[in-house]
Amino acid sequence: MTLQSLIKNIDTINSVDEIPAIKSCVEASYTWINESFDVTPVNQLVTGRAQFVDALLCHLWQLYGLDTVDELSLCAVGGYGRGHLQPYSDIDLLIVSRKKLKPEVQEKIGQFITLLWDIKLDVGQSVRTIKETVKLAKDDITIATNLVESRLLCGSETTFDKLWDEVNGRNSWSSKAFFSAKYDEQKRRHAKFNGTAYNLEPNIKENPGCLRDIQSIGWVAKKHFKEYDGWNLVGHGYFTEQEHSELIACRMHLWKMRCALHLIAGRSENRLLFDYQPDVAKMMGYGEEGKSSVEKMMRDFFRTVARVSELNQMLLQRFKYDMLNQSVQKSVVINEDFELLDNMISPRHETVFSSPEAILDFLNLVANLPDVKGLSTICIRQLRNAHRAFEAEYYVERPLCREKFMRLMKQPEFFDFAWDIMHQYGILQAYLPEWDTIVGMMQFDLFHAYTVDEHTHRLVKHVNYFFSKENKEFPRCGRICRNLDKPEVLYIAAIFHDIAKGRNGDHSTLGAQDVAKFCKLHNVSSDDAEMIAWLVENHLLMSVVAQRRDIYDPDVISEFASAVRSHNHLNLLYTLTLADIRATNDNLWNDWKASLLRELYLMTQKALDNGLQCQVTLNERVATHKHQARQILQERAIDPISIDALWARLDDDYFVRFKPTQIAWHTDEIIKAQDDWLSPEHDGLLVKANDNSAKGGTEVFVYGKDRKALFAQVASVLDSRNCSIHDAHVTVTRDGYVFDSMLILENDGSRISSESRISSIENAISAQLEKPGRSHENRRKLPRQMKQLDVPTKVRFFSINDEATLIELEALDAPGILAKIGHAFVDTNMTLKLAKIATIGERAEDIFIVSNDAGKALTQEQQVNLKKRILFKLDQLEDITIP
Repeated sequence: MTLQSLIKNIDTINSVDEIPAIKSCVEASYTWINESFDVTPVNQLVTGRAQFVDALLCHLWQLYGLDTVDELSLCAVGGYGRGHLQPYSDIDLLIVSRKKLKPEVQEKIGQFITLLWDIKLDVGQSVRTIKETVKLAKDDITIATNLVESRLLCGSETTFDKLWDEVNGRNSWSSKAFFSAKYDEQKRRHAKFNGTAYNLEPNIKENPGCLRDIQSIGWVAKKHFKEYDGWNLVGHGYFTEQEHSELIACRMHLWKMRCALHLIAGRSENRLLFDYQPDVAKMMGYGEEGKSSVEKMMRDFFRTVARVSELNQMLLQRFKYDMLNQSVQKSVVINEDFELLDNMISPRHETVFSSPEAILDFLNLVANLPDVKGLSTICIRQLRNAHRAFEAEYYVERPLCREKFMRLMKQPEFFDFAWDIMHQYGILQAYLPEWDTIVGMMQFDLFHAYTVDEHTHRLVKHVNYFFSKENKEFPRCGRICRNLDKPEVLYIAAIFHDIAKGRNGDHSTLGAQDVAKFCKLHNVSSDDAEMIAWLVENHLLMSVVAQRRDIYDPDVISEFASAVRSHNHLNLLYTLTLADIRATNDNLWNDWKASLLRELYLMTQKALDNGLQCQVTLNERVATHKHQARQILQERAIDPISIDALWARLDDDYFVRFKPTQIAWHTDEIIKAQDDWLSPEHDGLLVKANDNSAKGGTEVFVYGKDRKALFAQVASVLDSRNCSIHDAHVTVTRDGYVFDSMLILENDGSRISSESRISSIENAISAQLEKPGRSHENRRKLPRQMKQLDVPTKVRFFSINDEATLIELEALDAPGILAKIGHAFVDTNMTLKLAKIATIGERAEDIFIVSNDAGKALTQEQQVNLKKRILFKLDQLEDITIP
């Protein structure tokens, strides 16, 4: 099958009523693209698809007799107007006339458009007069942009020429206004993607460095120069021949990926979702090795978009001066090599980047020039060329480069704009072979939002923010950083913390080995090297303990404090941990995580002060919390005898775990409920929710006569309401009353801020607990992204004391998982005492502390039975054994 044969088949259609035949032609065009994908250059597929649609539309236009209507034109606009069409892209049409159309013509046009939809073409159409079109284009940059790339398909040439003259005349967008609007539009679009293309599910069309950035160059050139071939920009002096060829090669690569994505998705899909990545990688020729093939494809993708971003930035900056008729307003000579032109640093001659050492000297210069706001076009071009010229060896192999690199590491100022240059233009990649291996490296989960190198770049920027005077949000980290004698210790640990990802083995351990070699090579003192290696090896320790362990257990605090060893280790680890979490995912950081880290930091600090006497630390905490809670309750005139009676039924663990404001709230609500309706003769349950009691989120507590599956029911209701439980504490009093406290957030990690929503959650839990039976129907479905991810369920048991067993669970964070686990506990007669819920992207990593029906730790047989039950509830194999 050839393109010519496809177009010939169109001519065999003699009537618009031959819908099956027309559909068959359309389906044949998709078959042609599929069959030709491996053997035909993608530009021929993209232009061939447009030629096929041209022929089809013009033929149908004639069959409807619209070609006989005077002064009526069928025009292609937008991407289709460029003569480029991906398999399922929108077909943007403008039907334009000199005057208002007669009703019978309008009806025919309606039938024409309806037929296009019937044959499954994704058409976007407008029917307007020339006057209407020109007026709308004046007010809307999107319409004006579409018309810049309009072309006549069939109909009146005179009408189209008149339209063309009008939309490009004096009263249309000037080159200056058009450029300004498109430049602002690009900045807004980049901001939607957090200013980076290094997203793990990128949009091939819209992401920074992707096809839209290439198109922006073309739109501006067409509007200003009336040039419709990018090659002519070389003649105007904007591109070198090599840069133009590079841009075309990048476009071809992105076109091929987008074409493959459309064919795999079977629709107009521009987001390279996890679902499609393996099939697209296979179609692109990267193999069928799953993650390995995807990783190869994505590395090439990210390197391509980096090149596009450089070229786009370089060219639009030059356009900005030329098209806005701007001249340099302020010129400041820095030295014999560089000058500032309107705060853009620019070379004064062509050999400023004559060696790798000169590039590092340039970064040092930028670090010490706070007025630098960017790189000039000439600077970007020379830096790109120098980067390519010195690819034969890594800069770290040169002794003088190592000396200059360490000078940079010791300056927090370097990590402002100069660090961005080092990352964006591949200088760190050229310096350090270990960094080169993580550039564009995928992370196959929903926890990380960025590639490994982009995540680390952002982590370093967060650390640098702690040093800045603008840091008001993290005062503790600010004090720690500003008091550091050697900031390079923290910065080097930040750069190396994930540098060993993607290798076989524990990336923390391997990274510590890497950084130890780096420190030796760079003459870092043994004490500093030991601290840096410790930070890299333990960079996950604090977040794991805070989110997955019971930080109110004195043994946990003692173990963590022993691992940390000193206040200096604690301070640096706290700062690195906080920056790491914030750089992982823009939705990951929240008040709950902040409160967990703060609590762990403060308790560990106190334990270190007490010589690791953690029980002393916790006893002091109990006394303080009771005293402060009692003061709050006295102000509310709560009966002291009632307070003492309730508190006598609660152990010290309760007073360690909850803040005085929470204790006061619990006590107040329970005493009021006891006075009103809650008594030993009734089995009613008190359900209360409060957004002010806990700093980390909304607290829900349930109090009353204990009953089976209570936790499972509440968890199911909350899950069905798109809430996530992050912490749960269960206490059963000596007289058989249960006290369940749960801290909840919205599923996206944000706080539940609406009073009406909090009230509805409270009422939903109460309504469920009043129903007969012990189950709740949860209809929430598994999110799309999770269907493609494989998370094997793992259940591990650890003995913590004679009275309880700790269970670690890893599983897919599917809807209703906590309710299923809660029912498994009920089915095996286990009592839940504590739950710490951590969702790491698609993975649930939960901790449960349970005891058996005798109030003791689980026996080996009970562990086996419980594990079988959990796996059965989560639809895993039932026939398992405990290792």
